[in-house]
Amino acid sequence: MSAEQTQAYHAIQIGIISQTNTDVIKAMTINYPEEAIGITRATKAFGMPVVISFTVEADGRLPNGQTLKEAIELVDNTTQNGPAYYMINCAHPICFSHVLNSEESWVARIHGVRSNASTKSHAELNECKELDSGNPVEFDEQNRALLFKLKNLNVFGGCCGTDHRHIEEVCKQCIDAFNRLKHAHRTEII
Repeated sequence: MSAEQTQAYHAIQIGIISQTNTDVIKAMTINYPEEAIGITRATKAFGMPVVISFTVEADGRLPNGQTLKEAIELVDNTTQNGPAYYMINCAHPICFSHVLNSEESWVARIHGVRSNASTKSHAELNECKELDSGNPVEFDEQNRALLFKLKNLNVFGGCCGTDHRHIEEVCKQCIDAFNRLKHAHRTEII
C-alpha cells in the first residue's frame, strides 16, 4: 500500500483509539517505510504520538530491500521526525546489530528492541515444524551488546520464540549493564 492508502486504512482505528485514555500508538513489525509514513500521518492527524517498529531480514535490511537507515531517514524526512522514536522487532540481534553505527544520527532514533529468540531468517522460521526458542543466555548477551550501540535504548522485549527464560536473562544482565552505563554517563557529565 502507498503512504496515502496506509494512512486512510489506519486512520479509522487510530481515530477510535484517540478517544480513549491511550497514551501512544505503537506500530509493530513494519515492513516498508510507506506504511510507517501513513501510520505516522494518521496519528498526527489525531494528535497521538507514535512509535514505529521495523522488522528486518537476516541481512539487516527491510523485507523490501531497503536499509534500516534509509527507512528511518525517509520516514523522518517525510513526516518531520513524526515518530516519537523507533524500535526493531521480530528479528534476532545478529540480524541487525552489524548495521548499527552509534556515530550515525539515525541510530540515536532507535530506543527499543523486541528481538526474536531464533537466529533463523523469517523464511526459515516459516518452514519450521516446531518453535525455535534459541538460546536464552546468548539472547541476553546479544541484547546486552546493543546497549553499547544504541545509546538511547531503554525498551527491551521479546518477540517470536521468546518466553520467560529470555526475559529473565535480559532483566538479570541488561538491567545491570544499563545501570552501569547510566552511572558512567552521569559521572562524565559531572
